[in-house]
Amino acid sequence: MAGKIIINIERCKGCGLCVIVCPKNCIAISKKSNKSGHFPAQTTNCDCTGCAMCAIICPDVVIKVFREEDAAAIKPGRKSKPGLIKEKA
Repeated sequence: MAGKIIINIERCKGCGLCVIVCPKNCIAISKKSNKSGHFPAQTTNCDCTGCAMCAIICPDVVIKVFREEDAAAIKPGRKSKPGLIKEKA
């Protein structure tokens, strides 16, 4: 399952926690600073699995991870199956 990482580089402080936890080394610290003077995390060219460990550990909540199945559910006109909560309600 392929994943996609989106990092808000203007809010990222470059702590590097996401770099440490990524099992595929899909994130690195940028050599360019953002407007705040921090060197933010940035994605690298790799095969992200969509595990979202980077988003979970990010203290500033600036990382979003999308999986291939999530992107398909967002497409207009495509109806997804109701989730467990909707089925029980």
